[in-house]
Amino acid sequence: MYVCGVTVYDRCHLGHARCYLAFDLIHRWLEASGFDVHYVQNFTDIDDKIIHRANELGGDWKQLVDENIATYYEDMDALNILRADDYPRCTDYVDDMIRITQDLIDKGHAYQTEEGVYFHIDSAPEKYGTLTGQNIEAVRSGAGGRVGATGSAKKDHKDFALWKAAKPGEPTWESPWGPGRPGWHIECTAMSMDYFGAQFDIHGGGHDLRFPHHEAEIFQGECHTGCSPVVHHWLHNGFVNIDGEKMSKSLGNFWTIRDILEKVDAMVLRFSLINAHYRSPIDMNETILKDAERNYNRVLEAYVRALNISHTQMTLVDLPHADITSQQPLSRSLAMLEKMGEGFAQAMDDDFNSREAVAKVLGAVREISKTLDSDLDQADLHAFAHYAIDWLEETAGKVLGILPSREMALAEPEEDPRRAEVADAVELLLVARGEARAAKDWSKADEIRDELKAMGVVVKDTPEGPSWTLE
Repeated sequence: MYVCGVTVYDRCHLGHARCYLAFDLIHRWLEASGFDVHYVQNFTDIDDKIIHRANELGGDWKQLVDENIATYYEDMDALNILRADDYPRCTDYVDDMIRITQDLIDKGHAYQTEEGVYFHIDSAPEKYGTLTGQNIEAVRSGAGGRVGATGSAKKDHKDFALWKAAKPGEPTWESPWGPGRPGWHIECTAMSMDYFGAQFDIHGGGHDLRFPHHEAEIFQGECHTGCSPVVHHWLHNGFVNIDGEKMSKSLGNFWTIRDILEKVDAMVLRFSLINAHYRSPIDMNETILKDAERNYNRVLEAYVRALNISHTQMTLVDLPHADITSQQPLSRSLAMLEKMGEGFAQAMDDDFNSREAVAKVLGAVREISKTLDSDLDQADLHAFAHYAIDWLEETAGKVLGILPSREMALAEPEEDPRRAEVADAVELLLVARGEARAAKDWSKADEIRDELKAMGVVVKDTPEGPSWTLE
């Protein structure tokens, strides 16, 4: 699996988080399903944007690249995104790009001008629109800003650059066509072929890369090798909008991963982004983040509770046979969890439908919490807790990647400053509520409940007394 990586001219933003989380889930599920996955993700470390930003900052472009690659790893690690097997940089493949470009010239698919070398689209008309299924003119407006203005030296405005002639103040490499640097599209062809040869299984990236970038990879790769298709499965993740608008700095709604992680827990952000099919667009807003926080905390609470019960010093007994028709509640509960586990696998097998998989996990959490709250004897409760832990770690942990380690889950959490601010008032209200309920003064109890709700307090009554959390 080859996934187009970031152009490292700046810190990663929410759109990058969405992309690499989507392919992290795909990576995780393929491996959980028994596939041996060789995952390659590149860094574009020379590009117009990098040169412009380095000049803007008055610094060295290589230093800029190295710093942004370092922050990339930090951001992805924070989101629990598994590392790819290889992270090639395009500047390490300039010789390969020159070799492929020369081969395309020799085969009549590319031509040299004073501006550099261009791939001639009309040399392979049968490949026109292979991926998008559209006329290239029709999708020109959605090309993500990567299609340049018509160049005077081009044979056709649809032709794209394989090699760019040197310009003053830019880094350059020597080539048969004079000093210059590679075009954007040729880099992924050179890197993917180095790892996988003429054909490979999965190529991924954002929806905006379908045209022109991935269409260009098909043209140049297949014309170079004579082998078709170069990729068996193309996968593209949907965009992220902010409150219904495209994320952009000009609109003031541009969120870097660093920005959002200062306000939102990393696992809450991960949960919010995987709670959608990878191909679907996401409209990120405060409501979605609050909903993700609530549901993530439900998963975490069930997991921590099961861990605490499992740590009691008891002999592990056998659980009853899972049977949905049984009169025994524990047997029915186990059958429900088995069914939800099967549904989870079916969802992930259906084009990696993580939204449906998340729904199965939340359904299982409800069942686990209900069973942990039931009047099971201690031996069965202990055994069920172990079962619940295994179920959650296989799904929410191993595949969805939203569970902390057991050690972190059991660690004493830092107190939420919002909780500390209202704790005394809440505790007094809970005492008053308890007294009202004991006196069967239901109107007073309801009045206190509404007051707590207005404070954003969620109360849960347990056999040990009421517990509360903040929304």
